[in-house]
This record gives sequence, structure tokens and C-alpha cells, in this order.
Amino acid sequence: MSESSLRAVGWARSLPLDTSVKTARDWARDHLRSLGWMESAPDTADAVLLTISELVTNAHVHAHSPAHLVLTWDSRCLHVTVHDTSSHLPAPRPPDAERTSGRGMLLVDALADTWQARPCPDGKIVHACFRPHTSEGG
Repeated sequence: MSESSLRAVGWARSLPLDTSVKTARDWARDHLRSLGWMESAPDTADAVLLTISELVTNAHVHAHSPAHLVLTWDSRCLHVTVHDTSSHLPAPRPPDAERTSGRGMLLVDALADTWQARPCPDGKIVHACFRPHTSEGG
């Protein structure tokens, strides 16, 4: 394998509108467990699960779309990608004490090492990257 090659493992799941966000979290938790993150990087695993909750909720509630969730681990970063059919790109909104919702992307911004949203021909993808921070000084 050349130095420019990248080895990765990944999983994908479609989540129709009638699928609960808990289903997405449970599915992702199983894969985080297979990577050992539930034991070695529990805070990062929690951040991943909360981010998945927010992104799948956004796809279902704001885009009125199924969510297509992909997790990819490349030994440096866990890439969490959610695709939906809306072309509207999300952005963090300033906090507002009067608003009861709309804080999801602020949470994603705080939890992920990096994140971005980009249009694609049939909607958009929102991608977040998480590097495992181990409980021993990470």
C-alpha cells in the first residue's frame, strides 16, 4: 500500500421519515462499540451520538426527508455524513432565549472537530469529523 493510500471502514443506513432518532443512535452506538470508542473514548462517542440525533432530526423535521446516514472510520477521524433531499444548507444561529428550537447546529459546531454542509445534485450532505479523545489524556 502506498503512503497516499487510505484504508477505511464504513457503514450506511437509510432512515425513512417514520424512523425514530433513537433507531439511528442505537445503530451508531453498535458501530462505536465495535471500534472500542464506548470504552476508550466515551465522551467522543457521546458527542457523535448527539450529533447524529441533531442531523437526523434536521433531515426529518426541517427537510421533511429521509436521512441517509454514513459512518466512515479512517483510523484518524470518524466521518459522520447525513444526506437529505433539501437544498437548504444549515448554519448555526445565534442563541435566542425566546426560541425553543434551532440550537442543533450550534451543538454540532461545539461537538465536532470539524463540520461542513454542501449541496449535492439531489439535496445536501452535512458532514462532521470526530477524532477520538481517549479518557487517558486525550
